[in-house]
Amino acid sequence: MLYDVLKDRAYASMMQKHITEILSHLFTHDKSFGILCKIETLNFDPELPSDITSEFRPMTLFFLAGYTFESARIDREHLIFEAGFGADNLGSVVTVPLLGIMQIIIDETPIFVNLASALQNSQTKPKNNDTAQNGEKSSMEALLSNPENKKFLK
Repeated sequence: MLYDVLKDRAYASMMQKHITEILSHLFTHDKSFGILCKIETLNFDPELPSDITSEFRPMTLFFLAGYTFESARIDREHLIFEAGFGADNLGSVVTVPLLGIMQIIIDETPIFVNLASALQNSQTKPKNNDTAQNGEKSSMEALLSNPENKKFLK
């Protein structure tokens, strides 16, 4: 059931609209923020050298402040900003699909979590029966991990 909600296009559209609204609010109020995003969804122009991109993790945090914040804009389905990378502060325009933004963060606290993109690239759908059995199994394991709960198994 959760999978069906997260994969629903209408839900993803709602999340994208919400991301746009939050980012617009932050821009309007000149509030710097961070975005945690899937690096595989980003585009860099010009492309960054491999010695820089090899340092990125699958989920990378970008903090938009100063010039990077001032250069940022929303263009339909993307957040676009300029940033400097590496020791030489190599400039690149970063294009982030809005649904590639997993979290929006202010002062080290997530103010938004995007669950819609969590399964966007998943190719296989779990069978309802398998999901239910795995859920029951893990619930039972959690229950039995506490010795106090063994009295409930009579």
